[in-house]
Parts: sequence; C-alpha cells; structure tokens
Amino acid sequence: MRIRVPRDPENDYTAAMAARRREFTGADLEHVGSFSFDPAGLPGNIENFIGVAQVPIGLAGPLRVNGEHASGDYYVPMATTEGTLVASYNRGMRLLTESGGVTATVVDDRMQRAPVFILEDARAARDLAAWIADHFAQIAAAAQSTTSRGRLIEIERYHVGPLLYLRFDYTTGDAAGQNMVGRATWAACEWITREFPGATHYVLSGAIDTDKKHSQINVLRGRGKRVVAEARLPAVLLETQMGVTPAQLFRMRQVSQAGGVLAGSANFGAHAANGLAALFIATGQDAANVAESHTAITYSQVLDNGDYYWSITLPALIVATVGGGTGLPTQRECLALLGCAGPGRVLAFAEICAAVVLAGEVSLASAVLAGDWVTSHEALGRNR
Repeated sequence: MRIRVPRDPENDYTAAMAARRREFTGADLEHVGSFSFDPAGLPGNIENFIGVAQVPIGLAGPLRVNGEHASGDYYVPMATTEGTLVASYNRGMRLLTESGGVTATVVDDRMQRAPVFILEDARAARDLAAWIADHFAQIAAAAQSTTSRGRLIEIERYHVGPLLYLRFDYTTGDAAGQNMVGRATWAACEWITREFPGATHYVLSGAIDTDKKHSQINVLRGRGKRVVAEARLPAVLLETQMGVTPAQLFRMRQVSQAGGVLAGSANFGAHAANGLAALFIATGQDAANVAESHTAITYSQVLDNGDYYWSITLPALIVATVGGGTGLPTQRECLALLGCAGPGRVLAFAEICAAVVLAGEVSLASAVLAGDWVTSHEALGRNR
C-alpha cells in the first residue's frame, strides 16, 4: 500500500507542515529544518517542502568587468562544497583585474520552444513551412497574447521526411523564459492548426529546443544569452602571478583543443561548469541549466607585443534576475550583492557570469601547466 507524503490541501506552505513531513521521514533532519524564511513564499518553487540544503557560500574578487551593462569591480558569491574552487577563481580574478579587467559582450539573446508538425508527406511539410513564413506576424500575435515580456523574433524551420521541426525563438526580458515560451508556442501552434488549410498534428516539443541538454544547434544558433568574455594578459603578470608564459599557454591550448576534439567535448576550455554551478546555486538560477550553459569555446592568441589574448564564448548561457528561485531570500541577497537583483539586470548578470568563467579558465589552465593543480587540492581541497 502506498503511503503518501503528508500534505495540507488548504495551506501546505507552513513551518508546521514542513515539521510534520520531517517527522514523517523518521530521519534526524535537524539541520534540514533550520531555515530563516517564511515557507509561505515558496509556492511555485517547491512541493512537499521539508527544509533547506545549506551550501557554503564563499566570496571571490574583486573582479573588474568592462561590460556594456556591468561595469566595475565585483565581489562574487560562489556556493560550493569543493575546496580550492573559490581560491582558484579568486586567483584568476586578481590576474584579470590587474590586467585591466574583462571585456564582456552579450552578442545574442533568444530562448526557444521547438514543436514538430507531423504531415502526410514531405511536400505537405514544405507547404506548411512556406505558409508559416508568410504568416509570421499573425503567429507572433498569437504567441505574444500569452505574455507581457516575451517577443517572438524568428521561427526556424527544419525538414525530416514528413516532419517539420520548428524552433520558435523569443526574447524573454529578465526571465530565463522556458515556461514562458512553452505557453506562447502552444498558443501559436493552436492558431496554426486552426488556420492552416490542411490537416495538421503537432507535438509541442520535438526535442530540438534541447532543454537542459548540450547540443550543437545551440553552439551555432544560441540559447539564452550568447556572451563573450575576453582579456589581454600582460606577459609579465602571467609569469609573476601564474608562473607561466604566453608561449607555454598557447602551446597548451593547442594540446587541449586537440584533446577536446578527440573526446567530442562540449567545452574546449577547462571547467566553465564549476564557476557557473557555484554562481547558479548562490543566485537562485535553475541549476540544471548548467547542462547547456557550460558549453564554451575558447579562442586565444599570443599578441605581437608578447602578451596573451584570451577569450571564452558561452553560446547558451541561461540566466535570470526575476522569476524562479531568484526571489528567494538568500538568492536575492546574492544577486543584490552583484547589483543584479530584479528587472533590468539580466544582461549585466550574464556579463558577470562570463567574466567569472574566464577567471576560472585562466586560473586552472595556469595551475595545470605550472604543476600546482594537485598540490593546491592537497592543501585546500581535502577534509582531514
């Protein structure tokens, strides 16, 4: 017989109900049950609430960001249980800041839902694709009737036999927008099935929106924010602070690039997932979006004057400053620490995220090359 988790259909978001569920487990959940906010603010964020997972937050910085939306020196909250991570990012931030900072640029912004229409044959699918292109304005109106912030900017069209795969591309304001664009695309597809002069059947997701999965289509077409972080690192600072030369770093970059190709890696840098996961947990992002957001392309050069140019491109950075977990008390405090809480701040937050990733790349790549990667973990990363 199935024993259900206790719930109160009238008011399930109370400290008393959380305590009742902890008692129901029969486990000692003293620390899980220690939290400072009112559970009444949790509808939409969690079900069957019992308490919190307390993740330590460290502070790294300052990190100088020369963005179009984020400009200044930032102290970055990073939630992690991995020893050396904050120290490593802090080291990279120091080098970048003393080198003049990170130039961060948001080059594209779009979120997708990707339905598939199932037709009788390829010609019918081709006819529907042409009809959709001719009726974009009406389809956009149907989609945008469901949202005050989402805007349909493009409908991509891909053919496989009698199947027409579409990617509806939206801007979503300061929200990450996956739920927003799902609702909008459903309204658009319903309009298409009513208005297209031919029988149509669709599934709301044909899998090429690649929610929370890495994909090559995201590398090329983008998902969320496409952000580039770049810096010019003086040779003298690399040698004095990191113990490496630009020539050594460039040779290592070629080795790593070849290894990434051999492995079929989604990331040709060092460890973007580390910094993004720590930032996401601290600031209330959907942590599963790291699966897409960590995708990265590294490009570097030894400059004519002997300094080192280093950039990292994140083609699918999915972040928000409103909605989801960003309004929870702890997470909102961390966003406020960065000056990125609330409306109008998501592009600034995206620039900071990319700059943080570059700091981690600089630090770890240098540590591996200089031979102090293992020794630093031995000193800071083991519980003894």
